[in-house]
Amino acid sequence: MTGYRMTAPELGRDELITWDMATRDPGQILATLHHVDAVHGAYYLLMHMWVGLFGDSVISMRFPSVLAASVAASVVSLIGNRLFGARAGIIAGTLFALVPALSRYAQEARSYSLVVLLAALATLLLLRMLDHPRNPWRWAGYTLALVGLGLFHVIALSVVAAHTCVLAVHARHDRSLWWKSPLAFLAVAICLAPVVLLSRSQVDVQLGWVPVPDGWGLLTIWWDTFASGACAGALVVLALLARSPRRAGLLLCAVWAVVPAVLVWLASQGGVSYFRAAYLLFAVPAWALLAGAGLSAVCHTWKTATALLAVLAVLCLFDQRQVRQPFDHDGPILQLPLDYRSAADLIRKHHRPGDAVVYDREHVWKLDAGVQYYLRRTVELRDVFLQSAPRDIDQLYAIDCAMPDRCLKGEQRIWLLSHGDDDPDPFNAINQRQADVLRNRYTPSWSRSMAGMTVTLLVRGAEH
Repeated sequence: MTGYRMTAPELGRDELITWDMATRDPGQILATLHHVDAVHGAYYLLMHMWVGLFGDSVISMRFPSVLAASVAASVVSLIGNRLFGARAGIIAGTLFALVPALSRYAQEARSYSLVVLLAALATLLLLRMLDHPRNPWRWAGYTLALVGLGLFHVIALSVVAAHTCVLAVHARHDRSLWWKSPLAFLAVAICLAPVVLLSRSQVDVQLGWVPVPDGWGLLTIWWDTFASGACAGALVVLALLARSPRRAGLLLCAVWAVVPAVLVWLASQGGVSYFRAAYLLFAVPAWALLAGAGLSAVCHTWKTATALLAVLAVLCLFDQRQVRQPFDHDGPILQLPLDYRSAADLIRKHHRPGDAVVYDREHVWKLDAGVQYYLRRTVELRDVFLQSAPRDIDQLYAIDCAMPDRCLKGEQRIWLLSHGDDDPDPFNAINQRQADVLRNRYTPSWSRSMAGMTVTLLVRGAEH
């Protein structure tokens, strides 16, 4: 499911940041994390090693997420088997694989699929540890899984709320859990404290654009979390049908499914909002587990269960197609997706040696990185107004030169890439000081509009 048409969507802005960070050396990555994106530092270092081994193609950069989502489906089945039986486990893993959001983020070069895997793995290791709570190695495995989860996304540690409930239930029979559990959580907190403190100092810059959710948002978030209203509705209904003599399993999954979203919603009522569907993706396994238990309870034969799974797959078919659209990875955020690939193809087709380029950097959507990615290793263009590349200043975005007239080198042709596709004057989209300099020396020869951007060829004087 997750591998199907994985190259269809163009790289989104966040994926372009992954590409930029992964192609820096470890020293540059660590230096950048002191300024921004510390919460994703572990993922960038992992991707640096991966890209070093397998390259930076779209398939290569997205494949770790595909692998993580696939393994996560197996882990969900293993959890379901332990809590609700073999049939419920297989159904839960299948339901998990059918969720459109799983395919959406499994086909993105970001950490969210890995976070889902680590949340599920930590839960499985918790259950295994509770089988033998006196085994220190099982405690160590569970603790390391939580540390890994926090390194890849701190917010996902809210799954500990569900783990705490299960530990409290078992502590009635094993009093040692009352001190072993806090000790394990303390070890996790100590290991993650530097990352939490550093990322906390960066949160205003990184999440200032996320709106503070209202009460209605706490309900509607599930539509986006599943990337499908039909899938969300079906899984919620099936989850309500879940039955099991093992009440601790139902408690674990119910708290895991609901409480993290409530905690993140409450935390978002302050100055900064963390309430994004991608950040809550780690709760999807819990819904799949409850739905698997519910479907197993109402279907007493495999034939009936398989038929209902097929119906759900058909209901989700439209949304599965939507998450594989060319601009899906940026469209919901930008409202104006950017067709980097077509822009690069156009430049490649008409390029001449000595051409230069000017990027609209008035916006923060990585137009320059997107076009550079799809041009890499084929066309070299001097970035006319670039003063400092992101990797040179340990940041995510470039800095343009303060005096644009001194940055021109007498190029005969300049490609101007600007946001928007409905303005007849391409100079209106860029920094006005840059626009004035270009107007005085260059004339637009021709323009082509594509999704979200315009490519204009400027020629010196009237040589067009």
